[in-house]
Amino acid sequence: MSTVELTKENFDEVVSGNDFVLIDFWAEWCGPCKQFGPVFERSSDKHDDLVFAKVDTEAQPELASAFEIQSIPTLMIVRDNIAVFAQPGALPEAALEDVIGQARGLDMDEVRASIAEAQQAEQAQKK
Repeated sequence: MSTVELTKENFDEVVSGNDFVLIDFWAEWCGPCKQFGPVFERSSDKHDDLVFAKVDTEAQPELASAFEIQSIPTLMIVRDNIAVFAQPGALPEAALEDVIGQARGLDMDEVRASIAEAQQAEQAQKK
């Protein structure tokens, strides 16, 4: 499956309309981004049930800013509208496959419960 170019116009539609989205934040001038690009593409071919998307941080500075991207490439995985992984750096192919496997294995009900618990604790601290 080819990757989807994310923009501020289509971001919400793509991310909320899919259960599992891998996002590569990159820029044309970035050497490590160019190294990671083919790894990301090969992985997209292996996992045609997932959405692979790219954000050009130069063309989409608002998205990079909204996700507080400090260095590129940064890989983010969003499952059920929840960012479950975000890490800067070009991953080797085996590491990317491992991360995808771990993200697939997450119990999203547990993740949501953990987030709700953390939010409740935060609210209690504010009182």
